[in-house]
Amino acid sequence: MKQLLCQVTALESLSPAVFRVVLTLPEAIEFNGGQYVQVVMGERDKRAFSIASCPSQITEIELHIGATADNPYAMQVIEKARAEGELEVEVPLGTAYYRADSQRPLVLIAGGTGFSYTWSILQAHLKSGSTRPVTLYWGGRQAQDLYYHDKLIALSETYPQVHYRPVIEQADASWNGAIGLVHHAVLAEQSDLSEADVYVAGRFEMVRVIRDDFHAQGLPLEQLYGDALAFI
Repeated sequence: MKQLLCQVTALESLSPAVFRVVLTLPEAIEFNGGQYVQVVMGERDKRAFSIASCPSQITEIELHIGATADNPYAMQVIEKARAEGELEVEVPLGTAYYRADSQRPLVLIAGGTGFSYTWSILQAHLKSGSTRPVTLYWGGRQAQDLYYHDKLIALSETYPQVHYRPVIEQADASWNGAIGLVHHAVLAEQSDLSEADVYVAGRFEMVRVIRDDFHAQGLPLEQLYGDALAFI
C-alpha cells in the first residue's frame, strides 16, 4: 500500500447521484480487480471507495462515487476533488479481490455504486482471457441508477460467457428486467451456489443478508468475497 497525491483528470456525472472520478497516479502501481482506495481527508479521516478501473490501467484509477447533499462522507470528497484538482489516496487496499486461479463460475452482486467493485472484477476477468461464465446482478431503486446498463447489455452480447441481470425496486411498464431486491433475483435463478465464487458489494445490511441466506443455500463462506464481510 502506498500513499500518493493524484491529479483529478476527470470528474463527470454518470447519473444524478453518481460521479465518475479519474485520478492520474504519480507512479505506476499494481492492484487486483476488486480492491479499493482510501481518500485521505485528514490524518484520522480516510474514506474508502472501490476501484472501478481494470487492473491493466496502472497509471490511473477510476472511481464511481455515489454522492448527494445528504451524504457528506462522499460529497465532501467530490467537493475537494473539484476545488483542489487533486486527491491524496492510499492504494491498493482490500483482500476480496478477483481470484484468477479459480476454476469456478463467477457470480457478481452489486447494490448501487457497489457496482464499481464488480465492474473492476468483470474487466479483470475478461482481460485474463478466461471463458469461465460470469453473471452480474446489479440492483438499484430505479432504472436510472444502473448507469452502465446499455454498456453491460452490449458486453453480454459480445462475450458469450458474460450474463447481465439488472434488478430494480421501482419499475414502470417499459422495464424488461427483474423487479425487487437483487439478492432475491440471485436466489431465484441460482439453484446451486456451492460451485460458484460469489463477489458482493453494497450496503452492509444487504451483504449481511446475502452471507446468511446464501450460506443457508449451500454456498461455502470461503467462496464468498466482499470487504464488507470483515465488518459484519
